[in-house]
Amino acid sequence: MKVEGKLTGLKPSQLRRLERLHRRRVPPAEVVSLELAGELLGLSEDLGRRVGVLLDRSGTVQRVVVGDATRLRLPDLGRERSGLVRFRGVRLVHTHLRPEPLTQDDLLQLTQHRLDLTAALWRTPHGPARTIELAHLRPPGPGEQEPFARVGPLPLDRLDLDLTRHLRDLEAEFARTVRARDVGGGRDRAILVHVARRAEWSRGEGEISVAELRELARTAGVEVVDVLVQLRDRPDPRTILGEGRLQELNLRAMQLGADLIIFDHDITPSQSRAIADITDRRILDRTQLILDIFAQHAETNDGKLQVELAQLKYKLPYLARKDDALSRLTGGIGARGPGETKLEESRRRVREKVARLEAQVRELARRRRQRRALRAREGVPVVAIVGYTNVGKSTLLNTLTRSAVLAENKLFATLDPRSRRLRLPDGRDVVLTDTVGFIRRLPATLREAFRATLEELRDAALLVHLCDASDPAVERQVRTVDEILAEMDLAGVPRILVLNKIDRVPAAEAERLAEQLAALPCTARDPASAAAVAREIARRLPERPAPSAGGDPELDRWIHPAPTRTTGADEDAWRD
Repeated sequence: MKVEGKLTGLKPSQLRRLERLHRRRVPPAEVVSLELAGELLGLSEDLGRRVGVLLDRSGTVQRVVVGDATRLRLPDLGRERSGLVRFRGVRLVHTHLRPEPLTQDDLLQLTQHRLDLTAALWRTPHGPARTIELAHLRPPGPGEQEPFARVGPLPLDRLDLDLTRHLRDLEAEFARTVRARDVGGGRDRAILVHVARRAEWSRGEGEISVAELRELARTAGVEVVDVLVQLRDRPDPRTILGEGRLQELNLRAMQLGADLIIFDHDITPSQSRAIADITDRRILDRTQLILDIFAQHAETNDGKLQVELAQLKYKLPYLARKDDALSRLTGGIGARGPGETKLEESRRRVREKVARLEAQVRELARRRRQRRALRAREGVPVVAIVGYTNVGKSTLLNTLTRSAVLAENKLFATLDPRSRRLRLPDGRDVVLTDTVGFIRRLPATLREAFRATLEELRDAALLVHLCDASDPAVERQVRTVDEILAEMDLAGVPRILVLNKIDRVPAAEAERLAEQLAALPCTARDPASAAAVAREIARRLPERPAPSAGGDPELDRWIHPAPTRTTGADEDAWRD
């Protein structure tokens, strides 16, 4: 077996001594034998470098690793065996050249690789000849205790630990903790991560973004246990946070019992792989979180179809890594050597399914155009309620039409458009449509999921733009919706701005916002207040609306934007 690590400058005789460490055996119940400890310390002093061995549970040396004078970095250990309950199945025993306890790097490697334990050996000049300190993981407990426990420092010959029993009991305790959490609710526990430019955070934009991500997590059924904000000029192109900060985040996740890390940024496939090499926590970005919410809330076949299409389009780039080790070998003339790899097969199948779904979406669009053309011949105008997500659009629809459309205090509670007939105070009938809410930085892969709603908006004779008076970011949300409508070439459609939830803010603040935004104040739950909206709709509704039942090139350009030239490094580093 080869020796790994920093081997430059070592003599052949020293390399042979290191290779002979593979022949050593340690009793399974012991952390390290006195003989192996002595040999490790002797080698370390001879080399002037840290030396470590990875021992499996049978006491066999699996790997020999050499570091420098102050640090020993473990090679890639793969992902076999470790999990929330089970440890890696190997322990690290290594040397320190000076009498010093386990370092932060030692403890980070323990948590990152979920080792059985890590142990440091050193010689004390005026104390015991061989001193040891070890640390092992422990289940998350109450408060914010460290995710590991230390033993020592103490003389090696006084270490009294039955390692086999200790690991068995410890893994059983982890299993009980995980089961108790599942019985208690089973919700994912997550740490939110936001990387912001200093100027952006000083303007308050970062705080608004974090608050929105927290609300997205709540809607997805995730319990947020902590939020990490890092201010820097630009994200690290490889790991977003930087490797050191990401290792600290992994330690924090173990400390709080978090099994999920959610980034408030889109993560590239290369970044996803780099982050996965450092932490075994599940990683989500903002787009994946929104996709998950869409998948939960899609009820109609149309909605489910379009959400599935968006998910597949998002996942396809993550299947780009080549791996000849997974080749399916074929034989015969013209088919020698590696055949289609598993990843290539996965990509092909995903592309084929995307093509099938796109064809189904086109058929759905054709049928919707037919329905809209029929409705246009009947002369019933469409009034669409638009706005930021979770501002009360479904509640207003229910109050005006006396219906029972699902209305929840969650983002994207409505995903599929809902239409109801409404008789206005002047006797005219209209179709009132509740649409999916908009959101900042709407990912391109999700625009297809909005197609049904967007086509309804194209036929609207009037838009009722609802906003939330109680949200601190109400003005920004109004601008976001205006920008999205302008991108869809809907800026010319008549529009009423309605300031909802005025009962949740002081009267003076509601009056100020209504005047500043030129909005009609309203409480969607109050029938009298909603009636004022109906009267304004009747006043502003054109006498003879002329809906369009055909295709719309501006809408298609917004759903499928033309590619723009960007610098690859900048795009990977800062995608929001």
